[in-house]
Amino acid sequence: MESYNIAVIPGDGTGPEVIREGIKVLDAISARFGIKFNFDYYDFGGSRYLKTGEVLPDGAIDELKKYAAIYLGAIGHPDVKPGILEKGILLRLRFELDQYINLRPVKLYPGVDCPLKNKKPEDIDFIVVRENTEGLYAGAGGVLKKGTPDEVAIQESINTRKGVERCIRFAYEFCRKRSKAKKLTLCGKTNVLTYAFDLWERTFYEVAKEYPDIKVDYAHVDAITMWFVKNPEWFDVIVTDNMFGDIITDLGAMIQGGMGIAAGGNINPQGVSMFEPIGGSAPKYTGKNVVNPLAAICAGGMMLEQIGEDKAGKLVEKAVIEVTGKHLKSQAAGQMGYSTTEVGDLVAKYVNEINSD
Repeated sequence: MESYNIAVIPGDGTGPEVIREGIKVLDAISARFGIKFNFDYYDFGGSRYLKTGEVLPDGAIDELKKYAAIYLGAIGHPDVKPGILEKGILLRLRFELDQYINLRPVKLYPGVDCPLKNKKPEDIDFIVVRENTEGLYAGAGGVLKKGTPDEVAIQESINTRKGVERCIRFAYEFCRKRSKAKKLTLCGKTNVLTYAFDLWERTFYEVAKEYPDIKVDYAHVDAITMWFVKNPEWFDVIVTDNMFGDIITDLGAMIQGGMGIAAGGNINPQGVSMFEPIGGSAPKYTGKNVVNPLAAICAGGMMLEQIGEDKAGKLVEKAVIEVTGKHLKSQAAGQMGYSTTEVGDLVAKYVNEINSD
């Protein structure tokens, strides 16, 4: 029997509610496939910070490195100043665990309402590969004469050849493994950000020579946002930098039906990766048992694929599709026609019942 140690960070707001349902589905996977999961829970988040003044305790990073993966609910507390938890937990984990890829599937499931006219599930099915540890989010810069009329604020985008190339190589490999349209699009802004995206563009086309089976193209980030809305069927895999990836994946979440269905992974292909729903902590819904847990459940499916349990991960997605296609009235909190708990029960039921081939 395969056994995996998983670090679970339920986090803030509705995070513990959706993670609870994700664990329920993983328990169903365990029973179906004979996979053993050992879950260790960590209380990192707003409540701990308000109680102790501590964001991440000493030794936390080293401890998390010992796990097969990290399963995260949500970070963000209304009583904590914005940025403290996000930088102190999310960004710190991404940077110190070297989770240099943010992987965001954008897929419209059957039964999910899409805001785009006449677009169907076969039209919206692509992946965004976002560089996750460099760019504008590296934290380089500073402020001079703060609070005066002469104040200067500088935020620098750091792009290294190593960082850019490993992200691009991951995207090519992922595109090949995905084996859909085998088309990789570089999203950038070469006409204005001439230093950073000259590096991205040169690296992109140099690496392309090693992947003759992959079709390549380029689009400015502003054009990408237009085409996501007008022609999402054009895309297969997209690779981009940290900030542009952050922006376009939120647009991607909307065209796939909303935050309730959007999952993501922070990937270190050689180390520990972290998986999460991208919708945030949604504090106004905390404790009401009304939020959609499908994004967290899908994140659990992504986690299974990353640790090598591809068949189990794909079964989770099949079970989710059964639920969206046959049961839910909406993806929105309080409008699903089912409680958070009942949605988790339905997915677990289908994991037990449907064909896994």
